[in-house]
Amino acid sequence: MNNITVIIHTHNEEKNIKDCIESAQLLTNNIITIDMESKDRTKEIVNNFQLPIYNFQKSDYVEPAREYGIKQAQTDWVLILDADERMTNELAMEIKSVINNSKCSNCKIPRRNIFGGVKWLKHGGWWPDYQIRLINKKYFVSWPKRIHSPPKIKGELGYLKSPLIHYFHGDLDKMVEKTIVFENIESDLLYKAGKQALISTFFRKYFAELWRRMFQNKGFLDGTIGIIESIYQAFSKTITYLFLHEKNRSL
Repeated sequence: MNNITVIIHTHNEEKNIKDCIESAQLLTNNIITIDMESKDRTKEIVNNFQLPIYNFQKSDYVEPAREYGIKQAQTDWVLILDADERMTNELAMEIKSVINNSKCSNCKIPRRNIFGGVKWLKHGGWWPDYQIRLINKKYFVSWPKRIHSPPKIKGELGYLKSPLIHYFHGDLDKMVEKTIVFENIESDLLYKAGKQALISTFFRKYFAELWRRMFQNKGFLDGTIGIIESIYQAFSKTITYLFLHEKNRSL
C-alpha cells in the first residue's frame, strides 16, 4: 500500500528488528525506523533493508519518540510498531480494508502477548490488550511524553479484530531491569503529585494486584507461566511504592 507508513521505534533491537521489518512488509514497503541511540547492530540491519533511519535522543520509554516518528511519515496513515511486535497477513488485510472503507480516524488493535516466546497469555488481563496503533495523520493532535500515555486524536475510534503478535518478557534479567526503570519513572509521577506510601500501602498494592491478575482476571488458567506473571506484576506494582517511599523519606 502506498498510503500508509509503518513506524518502528528501536533501541538496541538487533535480535528483533529483522523479523519486525519482514512482518511490516506484509502491509507496505513504506517503513521508517526511529532509533534512540542504539549501540548494537540495529542500524546496520535496518540499512541492509535500505530503509530510512531517523535518530532520536535516547529515552527509557518510547512515548517521547512517538510524535516525532508520526511527523516523519509522508502518507495519510501510519501504523506504530514496536520492534518486539509482529504483523500477520490477517492483520495486514484488515488494515487495508479499514483504510479503504472505514470512517474511523484511528483504531485500537488487540495484542497477543507471548511470554518468553512460548506462551500466549489469554488471561490475567493480558488479552485483548488493545493499543491505538493505526492513525490517520489528518486527525492526529499530539502524543504526550508521559510513560504509557495514549495519543490525542480527533475523530472516530475503531477496533480491529486481528491481533499484533507481541513477544514480551524474554528472560527474567531483562524483566527485572525494565521493571526497575519503568517503576522508578512511575514513582516520580506519584511523588510529584504529592502521593504517600505507608507500610500498609506495600501490602495493599501487592495483594490487590495479585488478586486482580491471578483470580479476578483468571491468570491461573494460563498455567505456571500465568501464575508467575501474576506474581511478577504484583511485585512490579509494589516496587513503584517502595521507590515512592524512598523518595518521600529523602525530604
